[in-house]
Amino acid sequence: MAAAGCLELVVVRHGLTQWNIQRRYQGQRDIPLQLPEAAAGLMRLREVLGSYRFDTLYCSDLVRCRQTLAHLVEGREEAKTVSFDSRLRELDFGDYEGRTYAELAELPAYRAWIDSAGEQAPPGGESAAELRQRLSAWFAEVLDGLPRVRAQQNPHRVLVVTHGGVIRELRRRFEGIGFWEGGVGQAEGRRFTFPLDEREQWQCSSSLAVPAPASGAL
Repeated sequence: MAAAGCLELVVVRHGLTQWNIQRRYQGQRDIPLQLPEAAAGLMRLREVLGSYRFDTLYCSDLVRCRQTLAHLVEGREEAKTVSFDSRLRELDFGDYEGRTYAELAELPAYRAWIDSAGEQAPPGGESAAELRQRLSAWFAEVLDGLPRVRAQQNPHRVLVVTHGGVIRELRRRFEGIGFWEGGVGQAEGRRFTFPLDEREQWQCSSSLAVPAPASGAL
């Protein structure tokens, strides 16, 4: 039996910030976009997303994501209905926020955190398991709010503006890759497709880069 409905989840990372340029851990610090440096990436992403019509919009409540979303949907009807959700925030890096790899590299606790792929929480911060827990709760609510798409032939499209660590975790979950392997650049992301099968279950069937790389690679 063919799938009874389809969800497309377009998840993008915020644009460039000063701390991105300086390679500092941002975490849940409320750092704004670095303009005009961020403009080129935002414009490219806006052009790519211009061909999509989104049914639902979600955004981290941190300012760099709010600014990114405002740029992406300026003048669009969808901009009127956005859910800002703290569960879409970046991983809380605790004592490491505002610091660089070079500043931390010799610390045993930092090396242990890196070696654990985030499973061990940084001092004063959040573990990967805690990130998974809040993202799972958020995604369950997204799916619970989609009964109307089951009779539709066109996909229900959801735009999510969030952070690099969140996208890493979603890729680990939906693509089955390692946490450190799932990085994306600023103003880039993934498009996940979820058909709804006859058992009323949503399963990720594909994950593609957004914007698509020039090489055509996934």
